[in-house]
Amino acid sequence: MLPISKKLTADVVIIGGGIAGAMAAIAARDGGAETVVVLEKANVRRSGSGATGDHHFSCYVPEIHGDDVEPVLEQLMLGLVGQNKDVSLMRLHLQESFDIVKKWEEWGINMRPLGRWNCQGHALPGKPRAFLKYDGKKQKAVLAQQMKKRGVIVLHHHPPLEIAKRDGRVCGVLALDATTPEPSFVLVSAASVIIATGLSHRLYINGSTPNYLFNTAHCPNNAGGQGLAWRVGAKMVNMELPYTHAGTKYFQRCGKATWIGVYRYPDGRPLGPFVTKPDPDYGDVTSDIWNSAFSDVIENGQGPAYMDCSENTPETLAYMREAMFHEGLSALVDHMDAKGIDPARHAVEMTRYEPILHGRGLDIDENGRTSVPGLYSAGDMSGNCGCGIGLAAWMGWRSGLAAAADRPDAPQGDIEGIEAIAAKMKLLSDFMDRKEGADWQEANIALTQIMSDYANAGPSHVRSQNLLTAAIGYLSGLKADTLATMKAGCSHTLMRASEVLDLFDVAESILHASLERKETRGNHKRSDYTFTNPLLGDKMLNVFRKDDGTVATEWRPRR
Repeated sequence: MLPISKKLTADVVIIGGGIAGAMAAIAARDGGAETVVVLEKANVRRSGSGATGDHHFSCYVPEIHGDDVEPVLEQLMLGLVGQNKDVSLMRLHLQESFDIVKKWEEWGINMRPLGRWNCQGHALPGKPRAFLKYDGKKQKAVLAQQMKKRGVIVLHHHPPLEIAKRDGRVCGVLALDATTPEPSFVLVSAASVIIATGLSHRLYINGSTPNYLFNTAHCPNNAGGQGLAWRVGAKMVNMELPYTHAGTKYFQRCGKATWIGVYRYPDGRPLGPFVTKPDPDYGDVTSDIWNSAFSDVIENGQGPAYMDCSENTPETLAYMREAMFHEGLSALVDHMDAKGIDPARHAVEMTRYEPILHGRGLDIDENGRTSVPGLYSAGDMSGNCGCGIGLAAWMGWRSGLAAAADRPDAPQGDIEGIEAIAAKMKLLSDFMDRKEGADWQEANIALTQIMSDYANAGPSHVRSQNLLTAAIGYLSGLKADTLATMKAGCSHTLMRASEVLDLFDVAESILHASLERKETRGNHKRSDYTFTNPLLGDKMLNVFRKDDGTVATEWRPRR
């Protein structure tokens, strides 16, 4: 058995130190929690999807938008952030978002790089713009400094392995100490747990470079955080509705709204009806509205689709370039410079990426509470209140305050003897003891093949009861083989092996939810239920695992 190197006790333990996790930690300390522990897989100064920056913060700015939040809310719900979300939570986010913006500015994040509040991008022409443009290059370093200032205990290179549960309430987290090649376990008992691991990659074949698992549009460090909550019975929402992002082809990076140009067919025609000339205020929202645009035009032979920035002024091109550094696209800019790619002269091909769990996951209330007592969620892995930096920061703050106030009367006991914790420690120790066996990459690649073949995103791929049932069977077999044969040789590969097990559970939730949604809606295209059922338009689907291990689903009203 691998050794236990540390045992800690905390009021609040936070899984993930990205934007949501950092904000939760700061808020928990400000809310009165004496001991706050952050378990971070990398280093909080450069971790999460906002590791190197961001440039769009969903926000209601009274000075810009006036006294009525509703027009801004309407536009937010139409875009990639608001789709399939609870309207009540999105409204509350906008109402409180400017308070978070002012906190960030006070702490040292440049929220007004032009010297004024400026909302641009991801918007329909003539409609309110719901995204504040800011300079996010230093956001993680600033948040790390704020955590340190408040005495938050941050354990770098300590990925989570399992959430502990006792008498129906979560009570701590098992983590891996990966600070050295020789792994050991860390046990953190806690009154409340906030899970903020971000979105999940590595469920589907990579859309640009198949089976290059880490060519991702987001930070590659986070994978399968929803699996941790799945195993303690938390309700998931929107798992069956695939989200696919888009951006530059082959070199996967987010930030398409930072490009100032027009999406065009090869013959120069605009791809969408919204803009015909570059517009810094609105960008080209075509791919937000027509989510499958870039893949559709490849399949029908009219593509590829290109981003054309050639009609910009030199001043606008310079502004776009600087904004790319704010967005965290420095690697992309460096690559373009090295290859002599000049947006003023060269069109850049855009593509649709593979499905990811962005804004799909835990079903939470306005304070981040999940269906499991003591368990909270914030950030991109929350399924019913959007995705992106603005929502991560806001819900991180609210969940941190709520978790700090959530203190059960019973003292938190040692979690080592809890069955699920003991079982995970033994399983991972067995992986390290094996001299022969399969590596984690083999299991992960097999998983992406199953999900891509049997539960991919529409409109070019269909799902059906036959396909989904087959996938569940194949997944069960793959999981059994993996548990029996997977090996690891150091703390890093053991971390990846544990992530694969998380991804298996996430895939299971997707397949069961997809079976239950007996209709076609968005990227969930059923060949055996080809119509969109209007009776389900105001409902949301929960999927969860019961204590006996069986999977259950239930419908609830959209709030």
